Amino acid sequence: MATRKGRNAHRRFGKLFFWSMVLTTGSALVMALAGTNYFLFMISIFSFYLAFSGYRVLYRKRPQKGQTANWLDWLVLGLTCIICVIMIAVGVINISQDLSPVLIIFGLIGCFVALSDLVSFVRYPKGKNQWLYTHMQNMIAAYIATLTAFSVVNIDFLPLIIRWLWPTVVFTPVIVVWVNQYKKRFKANPFEPERSAMEFMKVKIGVRYKKKTKDPDDQPTPADAED
Repeated sequence: MATRKGRNAHRRFGKLFFWSMVLTTGSALVMALAGTNYFLFMISIFSFYLAFSGYRVLYRKRPQKGQTANWLDWLVLGLTCIICVIMIAVGVINISQDLSPVLIIFGLIGCFVALSDLVSFVRYPKGKNQWLYTHMQNMIAAYIATLTAFSVVNIDFLPLIIRWLWPTVVFTPVIVVWVNQYKKRFKANPFEPERSAMEFMKVKIGVRYKKKTKDPDDQPTPADAED
């Protein structure tokens, strides 16, 4: 998030984060199955899909040119939908238990993300930059999931339910604000370069942002930023 999108550093750190999520999810699934911990199993699938969706959307930036969902996208999407529906059902059935709200909230978020992807699979997204907003939204959501795991294990002075939910409550508005700011800027200037989180915050507090190039014809469009 602290590096300029489309640059080598952003790509490398993004891939490192994604494959770290793959390894973490794999180990969590092994532990969940070995210990018959179905709660951990469902949370692991949910968390992984956020990173998977945010990463895979980079390969579907131009559906009109054949960059569409493949069998892997459909397989992981279907599994996630099933798991998230089960999460909601288990949470509702066991509503009196402490972690039931966690299952319901995360299940609803997972269903929202999965259904949004489903719509993009069968219908071209509106606007050429929709892939960017999906990428930002889901990769940051995956980061929230990792922060949640850290919180649950290490911040033991807080009540358990708060440890599970505070990252979602705090950072979900950040996603909404950041994505909306990009939409506004791209609408006003289609050649606006994509910024890192640090550059974005400098603009918000009034620090002047200098473009690398002055000629709009020399700047990549948002849809080309990851090429």
